[in-house]
Amino acid sequence: MKLIRFGEAGKEKTGIIVNDKRYDTSAFGEDYNEQFFETDGLNRLADFVDSTLLPEVDNDIRLGCPFGRPSKIVCIGLNYVDHARETNATPPPEPVIFLKSTTAIVGPNDDIMIPRDSVKTDWEVELAVVIGKKASYVNEEDAMDYAAGYVLHNDVSEREFQLERSGTWDKGKGCDTFAPIGPFMATPDEISDPHNLRLWLKLNGKTMQDGNTANFIFNIPFVIAYTSQYMTLLPGDIISTGTPAGVGLGMKPNLYLKPGDVIELGIDGLGSAKQNLIPYAEN
Repeated sequence: MKLIRFGEAGKEKTGIIVNDKRYDTSAFGEDYNEQFFETDGLNRLADFVDSTLLPEVDNDIRLGCPFGRPSKIVCIGLNYVDHARETNATPPPEPVIFLKSTTAIVGPNDDIMIPRDSVKTDWEVELAVVIGKKASYVNEEDAMDYAAGYVLHNDVSEREFQLERSGTWDKGKGCDTFAPIGPFMATPDEISDPHNLRLWLKLNGKTMQDGNTANFIFNIPFVIAYTSQYMTLLPGDIISTGTPAGVGLGMKPNLYLKPGDVIELGIDGLGSAKQNLIPYAEN
């Protein structure tokens, strides 16, 4: 299945995509959230869809993040050798883990707001894995059983906040609008091989990133198992698996985002998204 949530921000309804058409599943009566995933929601939803005539949803209606706000977004840094090299970093011997604020989540085509005082806002196309059941001290050979699906994620980053202000990376990762997610979450049966997916990103029509998940340093089962040694992963949590080369930080000279820029990005089998850059404004 391909799960979507649609409508006004903060008031999204649930839906699915079938044969490239969007359908409303709000009569199912549940959001796609931690409780949904924890209580076998995907199978229950499939039974509901098979037995119900669903209303179609217009393609012009806004898409939100395809699941409700998770307890956490776990990110893996420097998980492609080419990206590590372009940022003058040594490929890590173990996964680099940082957390991204869930208040950064927006829909796949929502605006990205450049933070106040930012001069180094950057882009990162990434494959994210959605966790389907509680995971703690998972064995690598069992880890894929914990994946409920996959989704496109732009891990927007403010490099000065991240790298030049001392401390952890988190302060450059969790700004408002810095986690556009979607357009949909695809269940594992929709993706034949998550370790062979092309992922790409364009800035103002020019290709900046063009990579493949075959080039992971640490693959998905290893990352799930490794992360679960240090924190409990809850249903609906996501692990974002890192970005390939081609970020603004790696350009010579560096290239960063400004108001009016347009980002387009996508992953094989997971659709595409488009985000406009806007200046900071008070909420």
